[in-house]
Amino acid sequence: MRADQFACSACARTFKVQFRYQVREEAGRFVYFCSQACLQHGLEQPVCTVCGTGFELEYPYQCQVGDAEPIYYCTPQCREAARAGVYRTGKAGGRAADGPRRIAVFNHKGGTGKTTTAVNLAAGLAERGMRVLLVDADGQGNVGASLGIRGERTLYHVLVQGLSSEECAVPVRSGLDVLTSNEMLAAAELYLAERPNRDRILRERLGGRTTGYDVVVLDCAPALSLMNQNALVYADSVLVPVSCDYLSLIGVRQVLRTLKSVHALLKHDVRLLGVLPTFFDVRNNIAREALGALTEHFGDRCLSPIRVNTRLREAPSAKKTIFEYAPTSHGALDYTALVDRIVRLRGDAAPVRETALAG
Repeated sequence: MRADQFACSACARTFKVQFRYQVREEAGRFVYFCSQACLQHGLEQPVCTVCGTGFELEYPYQCQVGDAEPIYYCTPQCREAARAGVYRTGKAGGRAADGPRRIAVFNHKGGTGKTTTAVNLAAGLAERGMRVLLVDADGQGNVGASLGIRGERTLYHVLVQGLSSEECAVPVRSGLDVLTSNEMLAAAELYLAERPNRDRILRERLGGRTTGYDVVVLDCAPALSLMNQNALVYADSVLVPVSCDYLSLIGVRQVLRTLKSVHALLKHDVRLLGVLPTFFDVRNNIAREALGALTEHFGDRCLSPIRVNTRLREAPSAKKTIFEYAPTSHGALDYTALVDRIVRLRGDAAPVRETALAG
């Protein structure tokens, strides 16, 4: 049998994998299905995620796979209802059919305030009564350092050993759990590189195991890495912090091209939640020009800026969020405004398009 061919677990026919539903991981091993009929043969009768009706699989749209647990739709109407967040089975919290809202905080460029944004966004959402999981997808481990925690089990153990997020996440505040990372994440990337579905491992590991959360926030590394590909394939929307300088404006184009590639090549529709101007100093000409350029191009997807604020830089050294360290500071007020906006933007992310920023 050729290296690019696999034996169907139901009928033993050899075939080449072309679709996501044809590969599943069960109990630490991969199983393969050459067709929807064989997939159905290998599973119990599916039950519609939306209406709870049992049915026979006939069409590809009826099974959405890639997460730890497949999602089933008996009719196109149920699939559209799930996309709109409408359920006849009474699912609580208005969560999407595939679990909590999943926001990646991402930019290729370093020094744009990604970790500060991820930490304070997650903390702000938790203060609104939501259950939030903050995932550190950067091997530098800055999320844990910012909050003064060090998990015994990290994202590495979730990816490589298949442990659940509940086993590894550290409760740090009311409603806020953190899945930390450290230098072992580099070894996890080597593990990912050897897997046939290497860009979807994070989605499979977290997919069905985060249903107790309302929001998952991912702090991504400043790189175009396999780990970031996993984060973007898992996320349903992306928040892009952009520092108010010329080079960061150029970097926005690369971010948007990456998101379009995720959609075109990895077949995952991750959408733009917003562009967040950071390190904004109204006294600085380039900062004002950068904010104007972002507003002109992105319209209402350019969020209110985060002003330069000494308290924001000091808060991590005190192992606190900005809301705990300096609740009346400009930093706290600006991140409160961001949390308000993110709550209002629920389910309203924009499609990604190319940018002409910075010529």
